[in-house]
Amino acid sequence: MALYPLDALVKQLTTQPIIFIGGKGGVGKTTTAAALASYYASQQQKTLIVSTDPAHSLGDVLNIRLNNEKTAITPYLDAIELNPDVIVDKHFAQVERTIKAYANPDMMPKIREHLRLSKSAPGAQEAAMLESMCQHLVTAADANYEHIIFDTAPTGHTLRLLVLPEMMGAWTDGLLSQQRRQAKLRSVATHLDSHNQKQTAPKHDVANPFAPKKTDRWEQAVSVLEKRKQLFRQAGLLLHDRAQTAIVLVMTADVLPLAETKRAIEQLEDSKLTPAAIVINQLISPTQSDEFWRHRAQRQQQLMQDIEQNFTDYPLYPIYLQQTDVRGTEALSALLHSVP
Repeated sequence: MALYPLDALVKQLTTQPIIFIGGKGGVGKTTTAAALASYYASQQQKTLIVSTDPAHSLGDVLNIRLNNEKTAITPYLDAIELNPDVIVDKHFAQVERTIKAYANPDMMPKIREHLRLSKSAPGAQEAAMLESMCQHLVTAADANYEHIIFDTAPTGHTLRLLVLPEMMGAWTDGLLSQQRRQAKLRSVATHLDSHNQKQTAPKHDVANPFAPKKTDRWEQAVSVLEKRKQLFRQAGLLLHDRAQTAIVLVMTADVLPLAETKRAIEQLEDSKLTPAAIVINQLISPTQSDEFWRHRAQRQQQLMQDIEQNFTDYPLYPIYLQQTDVRGTEALSALLHSVP
């Protein structure tokens, strides 16, 4: 498929409010995401950009300090830079509150120690980030944003985030099934126990009607799981709706990004999350007087032939190497200001 002008990318994505930008580390994902967000905001379209990349480069590109809370960059542009440490702390605090509702108080010190150690367990940060990302995705979709752009971490992390809602939904289903089985067993045990107590207790023994019921505590835990299941379900539906969500992969005309992009597309297609477009960043104009840059440009042109042959099903959009760093909303949106 031939290269398209960059303004066509903006037009292509106009009708899809949710945009995920992914790709290998260092290829320009954050610049691409911020350029799209800045351009849409410059057109007075309410836009939210969310970074899930622990590298925290979105604030550097936008030239403003960001944190885990929403920051207004312009009247039409908001930005969030998700902090994994803050998110993990909040996630496990919620887990502790849920467990505390039904656990024996004597067990809480050991449980807190287990939760503290679990923060460093493989997958803990991803699970917490996923839940936060899904929450922002679902909330922003209901908040009248015309565009919601996710600047994601390098490819492998992005792929896991995109397919995890279904996995987490299935895992939550398993927990709920286990909870229901345990609830039935407790119900039978409670019935037998109460029957035995009626036969042996004195006639004047009356149960305290204000005593907390254990079933109420379990129902609170089940309610939390049901809410998480619903959250993952909503996020999964949005991710798989091609009328709502577009996945854009960014790469450079180099061997390693080409190989990684091919693998990413295969995995996305297997998960029925077909990318909408591919951006080839940091291209060099073929007309160079300096010998080094001339050879570099020629090498890119050779690789561009491989890129076009490998990605015939996807529109390709070039971004040429800039003379200076692109920082701030004006410079970023200028990359796309050829759009009429």
